[in-house]
Amino acid sequence: MAQNQPVTPVGSGIGAKVAANVPEPQVAQLMAEMQSIKNLLERQLAGFAWGEMSRQNPAQAMLLAELLDAGFSSALARRLMDEMPTDTSPADGRKWLASAINRRLRTLTGDNDIVDQGGVFALVGPTGVGKTTTTAKLAARCVVRYGAERLALLTTDGYRIGAHEQLRIYGRILGVPVHVVRDSEDLRRTLVELRDKHMILIDTVGMSQRDRMVAEQAAMLTRAGEVKRLLLLNAGSRGDTLDDVVRAYAGEDLAGCILTKVDEAASLGPALDAVIRHGLLLAYVANGQRVPEDMHLPNRNYLLHRALKLPAESSPHRLHGDDVGLMAAPRGNANSTQGASLG
Repeated sequence: MAQNQPVTPVGSGIGAKVAANVPEPQVAQLMAEMQSIKNLLERQLAGFAWGEMSRQNPAQAMLLAELLDAGFSSALARRLMDEMPTDTSPADGRKWLASAINRRLRTLTGDNDIVDQGGVFALVGPTGVGKTTTTAKLAARCVVRYGAERLALLTTDGYRIGAHEQLRIYGRILGVPVHVVRDSEDLRRTLVELRDKHMILIDTVGMSQRDRMVAEQAAMLTRAGEVKRLLLLNAGSRGDTLDDVVRAYAGEDLAGCILTKVDEAASLGPALDAVIRHGLLLAYVANGQRVPEDMHLPNRNYLLHRALKLPAESSPHRLHGDDVGLMAAPRGNANSTQGASLG
């Protein structure tokens, strides 16, 4: 009988031995350099594709540039370009884009106004987005329609100095008492006592979307019972910042969103882009500090006009030349999130 030969383990060749002898930091550096080369190639190919698109369909290339100029994400802009009929003139293309964006935008109407629906709503969002003022605006709308006795105001903001005092001032003007709650048990008990009210509005603590307390706040509201959340979004924020906020505050109990500081935003493109991609219901638009005048149901024509308005030619934020090809270059899976909401 032939003597058994030793079996060489798989992956134990010379290449594997060399790789095994390479220090881990060098392997990590090599992988990083390979990723960098891949990104450079993708950018270069995107530039070639943009040049080809500009030659074959200059009108569509111009419209893509306008969408990116207006602040829309490359993910939504590319999706719209893919769906746009070919050989579309610039004028017809702009109308088509406005109609396509309008179809994707979910908004509240006068027939299903939250104030008329009633219920318990907690206003949530980052620090400085305008939660207390917006709470007062919603409260004033409710008082005008249903009377002060049908409304209750609550605040969980016991952290900032004088935070609940600001809401108390609004409450005194409207003739509505303000209840301060400390925890989920306190909130649950207070909601039971106020169950005969048509509407209960909860002003919550403002915190960064990256704060771990965001999840604790959501859990407190969930434990309290039938509390729906309204997410406030700063219309002047960058698109990636808005994405961070929406992801942090997402959940089944999110009833919709409110765009604040619309009067301060140079463009509404990034805000509408985030609302559309994440499939949010836009409930109200706030455009100033006056209570309750500066809050309205969404006016689609106004929002689309503001969102599609381009920066001035002299603006340093205006795209030129091959900038559009670089802007639309693929960036891994970062733009694939919420892709189901684009259609």
